[in-house]
Amino acid sequence: MNAWINFVGYQLAWFGVVAAAGRGHPGLACAAAGGFIAIQMALSDRRILDLRLMLTAVVLGVSIDGALSALGWIQYAAPEPALPPGGAPLWILALWGSFALTLTRSLAWLSGRVRWAAVFGALGGPIAYWSASRGFHAVRFLPPSYPAAGGLAIGWSSAMAILARMARRPA
Repeated sequence: MNAWINFVGYQLAWFGVVAAAGRGHPGLACAAAGGFIAIQMALSDRRILDLRLMLTAVVLGVSIDGALSALGWIQYAAPEPALPPGGAPLWILALWGSFALTLTRSLAWLSGRVRWAAVFGALGGPIAYWSASRGFHAVRFLPPSYPAAGGLAIGWSSAMAILARMARRPA
């Protein structure tokens, strides 16, 4: 699949998800992510690897976003339904799953480049959440905001290292 189509599709999905979640519509947010996932999986020539990446990404999302929520560092505009209850909202987990489908396409250049992926995650993760916070009010950093930013940087750095290592393996 063309990397540019994947890149643009993910950006559209991200905007749709955070806009819907920011307006209190978690079902619509999940539908936006689900549409992207359905298209990517239909066009995939590495379905097993894509499924493994998505499952791993969702587990990482449950851990990272769930911890940030439980610690009171981040608050979600559409917090329910969540996994586990009170943890990471389903819409953000759907976004994690969507993101995983960029790792064998538009972000394939990170495949196997664990250090670069970790740096990318440490910078890109907090920026994406900040953008969702400022532009769409889908996420709120509770004061003081630096623990949440630090937690996101560490969490996303680790997640990207794991996912980049997985993405290089054949399915």
